Formats: sequence, C-alpha cells, structure tokens
Amino acid sequence: QAPKKAKKKIEGGSNVFSMFEQSQIQEFKEAFTIMDQNRDGFIDKADLRDTFAALGRLNVKNEELEDMVKEAPGPINFTVFLTMFGEKLKGTDPEETILNAFKIFDPEGKGRIKADYIKEMLMTQADRFSQEEINQMFAAFPPDVSGNLDYKNLCYVITHGEEKD
Repeated sequence: QAPKKAKKKIEGGSNVFSMFEQSQIQEFKEAFTIMDQNRDGFIDKADLRDTFAALGRLNVKNEELEDMVKEAPGPINFTVFLTMFGEKLKGTDPEETILNAFKIFDPEGKGRIKADYIKEMLMTQADRFSQEEINQMFAAFPPDVSGNLDYKNLCYVITHGEEKD
C-alpha cells in the first residue's frame, strides 16, 4: 500500500476550505461569482465598484475601494476571498455574521432596509428566493409602516429563536 500524500498546508496552519462546510463554500462561491463582474477569476477595484453600483451605491470613493483591495495579501482569487472571510468570521457569533451581511445593503447603518429592495435582491441574486419564501419571511417579519424591514430584529430571531421586547 502506497503511503498517503500529506496535504499541503496553507501558510497559517490549516487549509481554508476545512474551516467551512461544503454548503457554505458554495454560497461564498456564488457571492464571489456575483462580485467578479468581469469574470476573470479575480475581484479587483473595478469589480468592487460595479458590485456597489449594482447595490445602488454609485459614489464609492477610490480610496475606499483601494483599502478593500489592500486587505488582501495579493490578487483576490476565490481562495484568497475565502481566507479573508474566514479570518473576518473567526470568533464572530452567528448573529454578528448575519448582521454584517445585512449591513452591506444598509450603508447608512440605520438598521432597516426597504422591504421592496431586499425582496428584489433575494429574488434576483444567487440562491433566488421564491415568492412563497418571500411571503413566509414577511409573514414572520412584517415591514414597518414605512415599508422597512428591521433586520437587526430578524438577525436576533434567526440566531436566538425568539423576538426580544
């Protein structure tokens, strides 16, 4: 019997792919694909600018984009992308992780997102929600009178199981 080949370890200890479950890796891959607007296998400043524009944020400063790209040790391919998320998520609780995902759609940090907007994003991006799934979400978390979704409360319930008063 031939000896098993040792898995090559990535600098810093362990393989980044072992930090996540297969389903999570698939979700990160979908997010990466959405952000890699020019489909070259790397996320660069132009891809980030286009991604922000697609989310309705048009006036992103060049410095802001440069700072994001500088966080990576080099060109941002999928493995680097996953590693960066792995480092950011290490030690965060699920509630904080989910909150951070919602904050992307809430650049002013108000804690609310237009229900119509989140519905459109959920039904048109990546793992698309069906109308029924949207209806279930809004039945459980109805938007307020101005049509906003309180995502902080939503995140709390997702991670803790019941609404806080």
